[in-house]
Amino acid sequence: MSTDRSALEPVPVAEIEPSRLMGDELGHFMLVYKFGLAEIGTKITILSEELTHRGRGNPIEHVSTRLKTVESLTAKARRIGCPLTLEAVRDRIRDIAGVRVVCSFVSDVYTVAEMLTRQQDVTLLQTKDYIAEPKANGYRSLHLIVEIPVFLSDRVVAVPVEVQLRTVAMDFWASLEHKIHYKYERDVPAALRDELAATAADAAHLDERMERLHAQIHGPRP
Repeated sequence: MSTDRSALEPVPVAEIEPSRLMGDELGHFMLVYKFGLAEIGTKITILSEELTHRGRGNPIEHVSTRLKTVESLTAKARRIGCPLTLEAVRDRIRDIAGVRVVCSFVSDVYTVAEMLTRQQDVTLLQTKDYIAEPKANGYRSLHLIVEIPVFLSDRVVAVPVEVQLRTVAMDFWASLEHKIHYKYERDVPAALRDELAATAADAAHLDERMERLHAQIHGPRP
């Protein structure tokens, strides 16, 4: 049984329209991403439990997953100028399935990312390091697009999943920033944007100080 990287659907040509939202083709398309999300989630759970069992401190604070709704997927496709076909969506939108991993320290973010991506059946497709190079608004996180095989009844499908790794401080800031943008419908006043950028810098400084304190008390993580 070979891995099919070329198609998540045999004939991915149906438009994503309201009249087809419950159609078998679209339903199966989304189901495959759900399976990919479950595969990655299981791998992260295993890592977390194993690291806890070792007794050296688990770097993973908590994990959350999300699968885009058809409405959200359609809105993004239109926003980026992606044709509303399953084939185009599969090729151009790589964050249909997403996992967020919140870690204790910045070093833990990179450690967990390395542990995950060195597994033989996880293929790293793309890395966006917004910790090393934060976004203009102050957003910091490590984004990975990985590909995971999903074993179906008649074939193996390679499914892309977005993995976001960040610290508790980064996660708190991102959650607040998202709520503010939602309230102002993305038209955030300039003064508030400046304040958000300043608090992002404060969060980064907090991460640095906590990292130093941890190293002083426990030494660097193995």
